[in-house]
Amino acid sequence: MNDALFTPISLGAIEAKNRILMAPLTRGRADVPGFVPNDMMATYYRQRASAGLIISEATGISVEGLGWPSAPGIWSDEQVAGWQKITSAVHEEGGKIVLQLWHMGRIVHPYFLGGEPPVSASATTAPGDAHTPEGKKPYAEARALSVEEVARVVEDYRHAAANAKKAGFDGVQLHGANGYLVDQFLRDSTNLRTDQYGGSPENRVRFLREALEALISVWGADRVGLRLSPNGETQGCDDSNPPATFGAAAKVAQDLGIAFLELREPGPNGTFGATEVPKQSPLIRSVYSGPLVLNSDYSGAEGAQDVASGKCDAIAYGRPFISNPDLPERIRLGANFAPNVNVPQSWYFPGPAGYVDYPTLAEEKVTS
Repeated sequence: MNDALFTPISLGAIEAKNRILMAPLTRGRADVPGFVPNDMMATYYRQRASAGLIISEATGISVEGLGWPSAPGIWSDEQVAGWQKITSAVHEEGGKIVLQLWHMGRIVHPYFLGGEPPVSASATTAPGDAHTPEGKKPYAEARALSVEEVARVVEDYRHAAANAKKAGFDGVQLHGANGYLVDQFLRDSTNLRTDQYGGSPENRVRFLREALEALISVWGADRVGLRLSPNGETQGCDDSNPPATFGAAAKVAQDLGIAFLELREPGPNGTFGATEVPKQSPLIRSVYSGPLVLNSDYSGAEGAQDVASGKCDAIAYGRPFISNPDLPERIRLGANFAPNVNVPQSWYFPGPAGYVDYPTLAEEKVTS
């Protein structure tokens, strides 16, 4: 059954050697100040290059859009140089990697913005606390972007996409999920606008369309992907009619002919506080005819079953790739996944512990 995951697949112009993708995983190891990717990150991605395609950790398109301690950016020349080491490492191992482009919107704490408020579709406040280098702080009310500022943010996406090309990536993915800026425009609990970007689902997907068009202008549609999370509430971001909203979003992906669409559909114990609701993937599958990638806490056997059945075309594995750098080989052999240790501290703490020190299956056998 696992054979279904080991047939090559064309994700637009990206030829993946298998259907086991590495999902984007924020790990907080970039150098500060500057949010610059480093040599340790190159080691981490090199170790995981056996994935059919690596989708990089979420990467800030601008100072305004990045509010996670030690997460990387892609707006500066120094960041581009750092990412070049990473893409070279992945390519040397025969892997492929795309850069996930991220604007966090109202999830950015004023700490990262010199005390200024974050921006969003509307003047709303995320629930809970933000992670900052000074500890957790309550989120602040966002400032609604003007129409002119929306155009400026779209240009920030275009600039980031151009920098990703300079850095040697194989393509880019737009982060449209998990309650961040694109998602804040998509969902009617956070988009209260009355202009061309608010109201109907067709208006609320306008920003998504414009951001994707900006990326396509740099890369071509066949090297641009999209991530959506058509589940329930996530980081305080919710929608009263998910089928209408995410059906409209899927139609944008279909109309633009993007390379692949990845869906995060977690269960009740998923990250970002998502609630389990009826899956939207069957509806999206009926609207979007390109390669569909699912990311939903899969085992190897479950992933193979859904690919074999035609429910999706590939599986993006997230947390299993943290402690299993050779995850495709473990799935191929039906071996157990190594557990994550020091969770969740090792996910985000600086340093190599819990980051680049997980052994492969072969290394485990040598030391056992």
